Amino acid sequence: MTVRRGRNFLQTPGPTNIPERVLRAMHQPAWEYSGPDFVELARQCLYDIRPIFKTEGEVFIYASNGHGAWEAALSNILAPGDKVLVPETGLFSFAWSVVAKQLGVTIDTIDNDWRHAIDPDQVEERLRADKAGEYRAILMVHTETASGITSDIQAMRRAIDAAGHSALLVVDVIASLACTDFRMDEWGVDVAIGGSQKGLMCPPGLGFNAVSKKAREVGEQGGSPRSYWDWRSRSMTNPEAYRWFAGTAPEHMIFGLCEALVMLAEEGLEAAFARHRRLGDCTRAAVEAWATAGAMELNALVPEQRAESITTIRMAEGFDAKAFQSLLRDRFNVAVGGGLGQLDGKAFRIGHMGDVNEPMILGTLGSIEAAFQILGIPYGEGALPAAIASLAQAHGN
Repeated sequence: MTVRRGRNFLQTPGPTNIPERVLRAMHQPAWEYSGPDFVELARQCLYDIRPIFKTEGEVFIYASNGHGAWEAALSNILAPGDKVLVPETGLFSFAWSVVAKQLGVTIDTIDNDWRHAIDPDQVEERLRADKAGEYRAILMVHTETASGITSDIQAMRRAIDAAGHSALLVVDVIASLACTDFRMDEWGVDVAIGGSQKGLMCPPGLGFNAVSKKAREVGEQGGSPRSYWDWRSRSMTNPEAYRWFAGTAPEHMIFGLCEALVMLAEEGLEAAFARHRRLGDCTRAAVEAWATAGAMELNALVPEQRAESITTIRMAEGFDAKAFQSLLRDRFNVAVGGGLGQLDGKAFRIGHMGDVNEPMILGTLGSIEAAFQILGIPYGEGALPAAIASLAQAHGN
């Protein structure tokens, strides 16, 4: 048995570090879930989550992970036989498509090499070709957790509008919410799907659907047979507050979420975005220095498309990314993400999202470099000085 001292550096792209304040908020007895105290707390939480999505619309909270939130969105707006367009971004656009197929939805995919963001021109071309208006929705992943790439939502909305198409814009913001600028109402998003375990700094277990008026109307008129996921019964207009959660509320998750929302309000969303940008730039500065030895490279090829919440690093042939990940965990008590999908065993991922600061990232980068030394993985010099210089410049500004 390996004994590890000190704090674990959890630099995976989810779950992320849970702040002590959130843990303490959850560490209390259960409340009467239909009593006035919990009802008032839940009501406030349901309102306070809206500014995180930058929406005036209703946000539904589910006791689920992100996959459940995907299914909730799909079952409310789509019926078996409906067709949707899915621009590929990585593993999670594929996994979302699998969920849709299992619900009887027909999928059309725009292929992608996992190294570039969604091309809005290709989306516009597909929509213009859809003369019969068969596409009911476009399923878009904002920040792809597998590839470390962020796509442009505003460009996607412009493409839909230029094509004159009525498809709903449905966006997975699980890996970008509270990390990267996202403006649901301003950018014309119809449904935004989130999860609790990344930028919101909470344990896994809550999924979110933020819903526009247009999407609500679609859900009122159609969708699939559904009960637990149904937006209609979960609306805050329902005077029976227990229905907001389709029964007994996930009380302790709500306690934690309420505290996390207070913490984000104290920091300010713009400051949170800037912090994630600093940490992302710092991480990439180190990777670019390591990459000069030829054994690794950033997966995202276009600098402007690199995610602010996660960095995916591809390893050259002949180097075992899983062995590196295991050594880093066992010797240094540092956890990073492994490669997913077509990058399985060929990449590792550094999460810099949620409750993370500069010393945590610098400690992670230093531990990674030590692991390279132990395993004999070639790396370029100057990574830590480059990361420090990046942070110094960001804070100097």
